[in-house]
Amino acid sequence: MTAIRVVEPGFQTTIQDLGRFGFAHLGVSPCGAADSLSLRAGNRLTGNPDRAAGLEMTLTGGSFAFEHDTVFALTGSEFDAFLDGRAAPFWRATAAASGARLEIGPAREGARCYLCVAGGFEVPAVLGSKSTDLRAGFGGLEGRALRRGDRLSVGDCAGPPATADAAHLRRFLRGPVIRVTANGDTARLCAAEYTVREDSNRLGLRLSGPVLETEGRELLTEGLAPGAVELPPSGLPIILCVDQQTTGGYAKLAHVVSADLPKVGQLRPRDRVRFRTVDLAAALEALRQQESELP
Repeated sequence: MTAIRVVEPGFQTTIQDLGRFGFAHLGVSPCGAADSLSLRAGNRLTGNPDRAAGLEMTLTGGSFAFEHDTVFALTGSEFDAFLDGRAAPFWRATAAASGARLEIGPAREGARCYLCVAGGFEVPAVLGSKSTDLRAGFGGLEGRALRRGDRLSVGDCAGPPATADAAHLRRFLRGPVIRVTANGDTARLCAAEYTVREDSNRLGLRLSGPVLETEGRELLTEGLAPGAVELPPSGLPIILCVDQQTTGGYAKLAHVVSADLPKVGQLRPRDRVRFRTVDLAAALEALRQQESELP
């Protein structure tokens, strides 16, 4: 079986697919790629189904040795990347010979990049997904981030790699404006500018900026989904990300539209954020546009 060896794992590199859904009532978070658009694009470029597992790297990448001839694609935010010492392209399928080494350095912008390989990474599915849940310690490779010396098995190719370049998708991943659906409190959120805090992670993006009055309300605990914008007692909003808890009782100011969830997954500390409300029709049209531009 084809395999890839981890020479250096990087800061936090995990195996992720599109997530684990249908188990929130058991307290299981969806996890999956923080930027699902980039993972799907990488899988399509390498001839995989959208749900195939890839590697998600955060802020800095790793070094990987290919043990067999294969085809790979790098997507997401652009990192410094080299295949046997030559610059490796993003957003298109690239052939790697047996023995080649792919080295991925720090991000030039954004937070995450994705490595997809033809056939996808083969690990056991847990509750229908291969995604790593770091908090619960399951999924992916033993429920943990990759380590030096790990050997990752690769499945059989499902289809031929795409010849298209998907770099046009980058415009969906960057920019200071996050579109949200509105409720009665959203106007306060949209009137201010915020900055992503250093203590943000895949659970949620904590924001600094103008403090919003919480009005001392105590709410019943209710179900949550990635993209919910909560207002804790501090008065500083939190955007829930893919590893978020499944229930919570803080006030909900808004919800990020699906088309902008990949943009949330690419935010990094000190990035500036503004919110803008859109109606349901505009949110659906934005999602349709993204779907139409995937390779």
